[in-house]
Amino acid sequence: MATLTIDGVQVTAEEGQTILDVALENGIEIPTLCSHPLLEPYGACRLCVVEIIRRGWPRIETACTYPAWDGIEVNTKAPQVMEARKVILEMMLSRTPNVPIIQDLAREYGITEPPFPAEAPDEKCILCGLCVRTCHELVKADVLNYSAQGIERRVGPPFLEKTRQCIGCGACSIMCPTGAIEIVLEQEAVYQEKPLGPTSAVWVPSLQAIPRVPVIDKDSCIHFRQQDRSEGKIDDACMACQMLCEVDAINFEQEDEIIELDVGAIIVATGFEMWDATKLSQYSYGQSPNILTGLEFERLSNSAGITGGEIVTAEGKEPERVAIIHCVGSRDHNAHEYCSRFCCMYSLKQAHLVRDKTDASVYEFYMDMRAFGSGYEEFYERVQKEEGITMVRGRGASVEVLSNGKLRVKGDDADLGELVHVDVDMVLLSTAVEAPHDSSEVASMFGLSRKPDGFFAEAHPKLRPVETNTDGVFLAGSIQGPKDVPDTVGHAGAAASMALALLDKGEVVISPQVAIVDEKLCSACKTCISLCPYTAIAFVDEDNVARINEALCKGCGTCVAACPAGAITAQHFTTEQIMAQIEGLFRVPAEVEEGVKA
Repeated sequence: MATLTIDGVQVTAEEGQTILDVALENGIEIPTLCSHPLLEPYGACRLCVVEIIRRGWPRIETACTYPAWDGIEVNTKAPQVMEARKVILEMMLSRTPNVPIIQDLAREYGITEPPFPAEAPDEKCILCGLCVRTCHELVKADVLNYSAQGIERRVGPPFLEKTRQCIGCGACSIMCPTGAIEIVLEQEAVYQEKPLGPTSAVWVPSLQAIPRVPVIDKDSCIHFRQQDRSEGKIDDACMACQMLCEVDAINFEQEDEIIELDVGAIIVATGFEMWDATKLSQYSYGQSPNILTGLEFERLSNSAGITGGEIVTAEGKEPERVAIIHCVGSRDHNAHEYCSRFCCMYSLKQAHLVRDKTDASVYEFYMDMRAFGSGYEEFYERVQKEEGITMVRGRGASVEVLSNGKLRVKGDDADLGELVHVDVDMVLLSTAVEAPHDSSEVASMFGLSRKPDGFFAEAHPKLRPVETNTDGVFLAGSIQGPKDVPDTVGHAGAAASMALALLDKGEVVISPQVAIVDEKLCSACKTCISLCPYTAIAFVDEDNVARINEALCKGCGTCVAACPAGAITAQHFTTEQIMAQIEGLFRVPAEVEEGVKA
């Protein structure tokens, strides 16, 4: 531990810290354009110069490279320091006269005009070296370096030519303080296909998630990309997030693992997926960045989103006209025939957000307005009367991308009885919700049945809405069908209460009407195993027979009817027992027989 004085204030420093590190920790501002906590200090921009007094001898040094030694005195605003920074900024402003950050710093030191004529007024690079060190120390790609000397010095790949070593990670452009580096690709859509995707490799998929846990996109992460590219030879690329995480929550060595648990109840809550709007080409989704799905608009309008909640087009301008098209993929024989239930209300909410945050005119193309919940109809009336939303009753037929970038929405107006169209700056598609793509695997795993629309079937739609035909397995939320938030919360609460009620019993009574296998007759054909809807039958290799788990069997009789060897019977439901029941039903009572004889 070292003790030093900065601008008359006594501070302490840990071993290995620089003067810049200690100053920042203690709220003492020192300007710099080439320092970053993840990179080795280099002192390239020299803006962080300070006066160091050691053993009575003053000298000018860069704060980012000079160690915080014990007993030294540091002056960050001494006259000679301010003059040195002024000269450096004059040189930078003469080199890059149109860079905002340089202009702002220069004004702080009383510099309003470049003292020397600029040879290249559009130059942005100040040769700080941040990009070079980032590519070398973090990315481990070694693509960028300095070339030439003196006033001809440049930063770029070898010979300033394209190179296969570049992985297009964009780290250099992010670190560049003056915006001198741009990502230029032949396939620009790889990075900018949609403007509302992840802004970095570490991002929060759902901004309203509780808890809000970020994830790492392995396809974008520099660490994993370099590992894949070098077949695992580069195992320490980047990992900036791990180095900066104060709670050590990031572990790049973590692997997926399968954990086996013994449980008494299972609640299946896989949710839903948004339908892919590219499947209906008439909406031109993907052909313009200003055609958004409802989920993308939620990210755009969220205060924690990429625009800070501002509603702007891909060109960064506030839209003048916005069209919202309902039932995209819902109630459509070419997509899903069912209603997605909550699309109408979130479309009205998004129309309200557009009107609240912009002066844009909003047009809603809808077939029927299904405002079914508490207060929903009142909100629908408010949006129309108080906010001036133009409602067009009739399905939006198509979206056309015009040559000037505008979007033309054509549709039916059932009230006017004619086709109408409107040119807008932004189109919002209220896309359908659908069952997750792997629902069939989940259904097979738990022995659940699915409805024709792909969602999971409950035991009874009215009397048992959260239970399934598999005891101990319950459904919660949109796995059963499209639901809005209040209904999902209520459904989940019911599923939780049913699971707790089951666990609270301590023991479960099962039906005695289960199937049993006569192992002497079993031919080991395994036909019953694939047919059992409850996965209650397993094959025992040691004994070469099939055996039934009585706790899982529901006595449906499928295996009994299918067994070619007749080795499986339904307990308490054999042919003899059924015939005896029939005989009992048709047996004439004894007193009747005596009366007939008399």
